[in-house]
Amino acid sequence: VVPFLKVDKGLADEKDGVKLMKPMPDLDALLERAVAKGIFGTKMRSVIDAANAQGIAANVAQQFEVARQILGHGLVPIIEPEVTISIPDKAEAEDILLAEIGKHLDGVPAGKQIMLKLTLPTKANLYRPLIDDPRVMRVVALSGGYSRDEANALLAQNAGMIASFSRALTEGLSARQSDAEFDAVLASAIDSIFEASRT
Repeated sequence: VVPFLKVDKGLADEKDGVKLMKPMPDLDALLERAVAKGIFGTKMRSVIDAANAQGIAANVAQQFEVARQILGHGLVPIIEPEVTISIPDKAEAEDILLAEIGKHLDGVPAGKQIMLKLTLPTKANLYRPLIDDPRVMRVVALSGGYSRDEANALLAQNAGMIASFSRALTEGLSARQSDAEFDAVLASAIDSIFEASRT
């Protein structure tokens, strides 16, 4: 188990179909503290709400700019440009996203690696080129609002992609459950997500 630190300060207002991350003026100081505490990597989220090439380019550029800053401190950044699952042009947005990420991978310093946390794609194995890229440590899937069954089914279609579910993981859990009921629901969820990640 390795620790990750969420470093973003939330989302800016939407522009060109995306929500960029708000400025992080104190990031270097935060990263220095993270290194001192033995943190392995970082997480930062932005959002894509439309297949707008200009907006997606800006989104990915910002993510990689901050990632280079994080890599400079010896940490592994998780780049997370989340595509909203309900948009009508989701597949087109994902094609643009894949191309933009590919453009920026050459900027990853030699000997360094990033991680990518991406919405489960509409087209199976769309992100396989990223999974196979030596500059990418892992491509992990976010459930993005899909039910657990839907998320697991989609994940199983994407070889080499592993789960990083939160909403789908906690589905069905309740404070009103007994400890035994809670543990049973959670164990079942973990088992199903693990199996979907094995492809």
